[in-house]
Amino acid sequence: MALVSLRDIRVAFGGPPLLEGACLQIEPGDRICLLGRNGTGKSTLLKVVNGEIAPDEGEIVRQQGVTVALVPQEVPPGLSGTVHEIVSAGPGRMAEKAISRMGLSPGADFGTLSGGMQRRALIARALARDADILLLDEPTNHLDIDAIAWLETFLLREARTLLFVTHDRMFLRKLATRIVELDRGKLRDWACGYDTYLERREADRAAESAQRARFDKRLTEEETWIRRGVKARTTRNEGRVRALERMREERRARREQVGTVRMQAQRAVPSGRLVVEARGVEVGFDDRPVIRNFSTTILRGDRVGVMGPNGSGKTTLLRVLLGELPPRIGTVRLG
Repeated sequence: MALVSLRDIRVAFGGPPLLEGACLQIEPGDRICLLGRNGTGKSTLLKVVNGEIAPDEGEIVRQQGVTVALVPQEVPPGLSGTVHEIVSAGPGRMAEKAISRMGLSPGADFGTLSGGMQRRALIARALARDADILLLDEPTNHLDIDAIAWLETFLLREARTLLFVTHDRMFLRKLATRIVELDRGKLRDWACGYDTYLERREADRAAESAQRARFDKRLTEEETWIRRGVKARTTRNEGRVRALERMREERRARREQVGTVRMQAQRAVPSGRLVVEARGVEVGFDDRPVIRNFSTTILRGDRVGVMGPNGSGKTTLLRVLLGELPPRIGTVRLG
């Protein structure tokens, strides 16, 4: 029996509905990845399952006693206290274990943590609640490689029931047992892992493309027939004209589904070859140095990755290179 069932859910916020007739069943042990373009309503769906958003229409059925925990995409504003206080908030008996596994200091002030460490604390809080269903919205955002690897191993070992959103394809491949695709308010359940989903979707799109080509050919033939001025007064011809109108309407609806994109390109003067140059940079807070004797040159066209554990100063380094944070020692020159 499903832990949670969504039946014909509709959600709209004053515009086109984000969810329209959406149906989903979450079974024990499922690890469901929700896929869809940005802004299509994936986070909204997670909040519906979590009970934060009530649908405009439809029904949500939960097994009695089923608990749900959500890790949101962004750190909620206003959270304050120590890590232990944040993680221990609400029911759950695994706070100490979760804090330790996520590499957190229980007494650390949550507000002073880096974005990655705050993210770890929120994941630890959700894990500590030992909920029946774990909802994860971009769980690997701001996590370093070690933390992502630990989270993957933990979720697989603990056999948690998951509904998650991610752009991390490696994380998706390792965890997902079901793919649910959200497109124009509708949910489509592929009931397979990610690689199989890609194969089936490609075959599905090829079949759809062939079907549309046949439809377009038939529509062209009918338009040619009507333009010839064939009299449509016989019962047979009147029916053919009505069928043509239906085909036109179907084609019009298909174009509206695909939508339109307007792009404007502004004229711009190309930048110089130098993007940024740093020499002997040192940055710190109070008496604690974060960056020491750092030098680099970044040229136009370079693709530079910044790697390091959570809290090691990656965001601070980017702010220095962008000119948002002045170094204590050294120079930063922007091109």
